[in-house]
Amino acid sequence: MVTTVMNETECYREAFARLEQGLGEGQAWLQPARRAALARFAELGFPTTHDEDWRFTSVAPIAGTPFAPPRAGGAQVDPRALAPFTCTGPEGARLVFVNGRYAPALSSLPSLPAGVRVMSLAQALTAARDLVEPHLARYADIQQDAFAALNTAFLEDGAFVHIPRGVVLEEPIHCLYVATEAGAPTITHPRNLIVAGDDSQAAVVEDYVALTDEVYFSNAVTELVVGQNGVVGHYLIERENPQAYNVSTLRIQQGRSSNVASHSVLVGGALVRNNIHPVLAGEGAECLINGLFMATGRQHMDNYMKVEHAAPHCDSRQFYHGILDGRSRGVFHGRIVVHKGAQKTDAKQTNRNLLLSEEAQIDTKPQLEIYADDVKCTHGATIGQIDEEAVFYLRSRGIALEAARALLLFAFAGESLQRMKTESIRRHLEALVTAWLPQGKLLEDVR
Repeated sequence: MVTTVMNETECYREAFARLEQGLGEGQAWLQPARRAALARFAELGFPTTHDEDWRFTSVAPIAGTPFAPPRAGGAQVDPRALAPFTCTGPEGARLVFVNGRYAPALSSLPSLPAGVRVMSLAQALTAARDLVEPHLARYADIQQDAFAALNTAFLEDGAFVHIPRGVVLEEPIHCLYVATEAGAPTITHPRNLIVAGDDSQAAVVEDYVALTDEVYFSNAVTELVVGQNGVVGHYLIERENPQAYNVSTLRIQQGRSSNVASHSVLVGGALVRNNIHPVLAGEGAECLINGLFMATGRQHMDNYMKVEHAAPHCDSRQFYHGILDGRSRGVFHGRIVVHKGAQKTDAKQTNRNLLLSEEAQIDTKPQLEIYADDVKCTHGATIGQIDEEAVFYLRSRGIALEAARALLLFAFAGESLQRMKTESIRRHLEALVTAWLPQGKLLEDVR
């Protein structure tokens, strides 16, 4: 076992040595954290199905592929190729990253309220160190999560967003990660840091797309810190090619009376792991975790939620819907942890799944871990197929069979979409879901 871990991690040790040689002195303050993270990754190795949190997902295809960083210089991308991925209005800020590197020519940074900082993390590590250092690598769990450790070791670029106290951003910030042809399997480690001050409001979109059919691996970590009374909406869109691997981790730290809504829509990738870990650290905090995952072919989508109630009078809601076709496999593992002293916790967890073929499979594991005695916590999961009685009802109203099935599938997915409050993003995702559905063209005609 030790030999296997060393073989799997050796190429990353060598890549890290090359990375260190190329870093400037301005980032020296981050080197202890990078080195500690690499050492921890080397100890942990990639998780296996013997690890409880990964029992339904094998990452052997990732561990066994010799990924390398993309070549320096970056690929040339025609701005017109990004038009289909636009999901915010023209007034919103957009940061574009090509193969993990910030692409200023493709990005758009309009005038923002005073004090708001939106830039690449690579720039912020030196230009805004006073804002970055108190938070970067302070929350993501490198001790237990090998992928978070690997990301921290290799963090170079990503989005940095800092919103001062009392500022309200009217338009969402769109962070678009684009993979292009590289000629060999590549790996990128996007690292995003979003800090929302007290009484601030904002929405951020984290979007992963592909302009290539090649194999590559996106290993992303986002740390979201929300101050007292802050309100933040975070949207994750994963629509990469069928050969891609994507592991994304969203770690949320919530202050007193803050409100965070996490929305995820997963439709792409060969193997996708979506980790969401909010810690409700301030009294009266609220958190919504809302997601939709849709898989077909041999896609594998794993959703792991760990919600920690660390203070009293906090509310959390989890709603995850899965639609699985072909020979795809889905996973939902939701864990609510109520710490001692987190009295008056109100937490609810719901996972609903539709299987469209006999070969599709879902593993669902709702879980409660409670150390307080005055709480209200519930969880539940359902697995089923399209309701034939509902299909019959629609057909009796003159709707064709395939159109009826499409309407019911969209209604099921629409429950997740309707929880998204930002209209421009919701409409964009409605179109994305419609295009994915087997009867999407019929649905467009009916609607």
